[in-house]
Amino acid sequence: MPVVDLLDLPQALPLRACVVGLDLGEKTIGVAVSDTGRVVASPLALIRKTKFTEDAAALFKLMDARQAGGVVIGLPVNMDGTEGPRCQSVRAFGRHLLRLRDLPIAFWDERMSSMAVNRMLISEADVTRARRGELVDKAAAAWILQGALDRLRP
Repeated sequence: MPVVDLLDLPQALPLRACVVGLDLGEKTIGVAVSDTGRVVASPLALIRKTKFTEDAAALFKLMDARQAGGVVIGLPVNMDGTEGPRCQSVRAFGRHLLRLRDLPIAFWDERMSSMAVNRMLISEADVTRARRGELVDKAAAAWILQGALDRLRP
């Protein structure tokens, strides 16, 4: 299955399958998961990057445990709307996933997700700096996935 437009994602998914959201960082992959109704996104896990095949295996293990049917990957678009080298890297990650498993993948503009999550963790949750480092990528993945789920709502 090729990469799909976000608005086409629901038709590409099995009925009642949850969706996984990813925030691809330089050293980690934040993973979030939706409920089966695809209404709420929740932080799930943090994968520490090693080699792509190991990272993908860890991701697929999480997906299989939740019976996830597809993936939304945060796309780090520049503030002016252009795509730079980081976007190319994220798109390549998606293509490499498709070589290992046939599943629908969509991208979602993640501009400001980490900043928004950091602000929320500081002001609303009063989380320490050390703890924030552990939480931000998972929370950013949930922020990305929630934005995509909200866009898909009729």
